[in-house]
Amino acid sequence: MMVVVIIFLALLLKKHALTAAAGGLTFDIVNLGAKPDGKTDASHALQSAWARACSSTVASTVYVPKGRFYVQSGNFIGPCNYNSITFLINGTLVASSNFKVLAKSRTWISFSRINGLSIYGGILDGQGTTLWACKNSGINTCSLGATTLEVSDSQNILINGLSSVNSQMYHIVVYDCQDVKIQGVKVLAASNSPNTDGIHVERSSNVTILNSNIRTGDDCISIGPGTSHLWMERLACGPGHGISIGSLGKWWEEAGVENVTLKTAHFKGTMNGVRIKSWGRPSNGFAKNILFKHIVFDNVNNPLIIDQNYCPHNQGCPGQASGVKISNVRYEDIHGTSATEVGINFECSPARPCNEIRLKDVKLIFKDQIAQASCEYATGTTLGLVQPSNCLL
Repeated sequence: MMVVVIIFLALLLKKHALTAAAGGLTFDIVNLGAKPDGKTDASHALQSAWARACSSTVASTVYVPKGRFYVQSGNFIGPCNYNSITFLINGTLVASSNFKVLAKSRTWISFSRINGLSIYGGILDGQGTTLWACKNSGINTCSLGATTLEVSDSQNILINGLSSVNSQMYHIVVYDCQDVKIQGVKVLAASNSPNTDGIHVERSSNVTILNSNIRTGDDCISIGPGTSHLWMERLACGPGHGISIGSLGKWWEEAGVENVTLKTAHFKGTMNGVRIKSWGRPSNGFAKNILFKHIVFDNVNNPLIIDQNYCPHNQGCPGQASGVKISNVRYEDIHGTSATEVGINFECSPARPCNEIRLKDVKLIFKDQIAQASCEYATGTTLGLVQPSNCLL
């Protein structure tokens, strides 16, 4: 039912976008030389359309009609003369299948320094399968990979009804932005695709993510340092690594994460459920005022997890304690099945224990039995029926 609602809302909002595009100026990339053959590079036509829209003194639309358009890369920079630009995609933008083309690039398509941008509909195809295969083979000469879509240093941004498939690395990144709404988004990549986070938010405030379906090989949503006032609602996640706050505390001087809400979400077959993770080393970072509510888990590993011993490859942190302070985290109305015997696993820092953890109306099942709970250096309270039984101090 949740997926049907998401699809309906995406179609409705796309219809509204088409109506809005009828006003103002429209720059069709085909009229500027782009060919919908999936082979001819449309980068120049896109940049030309953007230049016209950005310099316009009235509302403008960059229009990508139906068809497959090969784009080597696109870098769209403001500030623009008018704070209302629409990027309307009815077709598909396709990256090169040769990952070496973007080997020296951090992003495939990027928008920066813009106030008032709406991106509607269409498909972004990162064609990342060859890079995934390279990384999964263990070869050290693979490139890091490019993010499919990044919006940075911008405000008043809408991403609506967009589909991102087979990204080389992250699908959508929101960095150093304010007032961003992402809704009706679909993300699709194989479960073994490395580092293909669905949506990553960092150093941003007032971000909303709604009615989206994310299936990928890494975090469905990852939340980095400096994020505040993030609202996520009506989401479907899986396969993937779940929804993660962190990793935090990689650096000593680091902005915290606060006022994050996830409400009404369904996880299926994910490696984690809702997770907060921090590096096991000193830091002045923090995560506070977090709410996870109305969540259903279906065969999910580690449904509720706090991991403050994160130390990839055991480098730079063995034997140290995390300095990240985690407080006021609430878990409410959470039910479903765990694929691991331990359904609640709170491994907090001995240097800065977690406090104000609250569990309310939680029931997790493992193989037809109540799952287990494990807590270290975590204090808090429970309310209502909580199974597994409380392990908080």
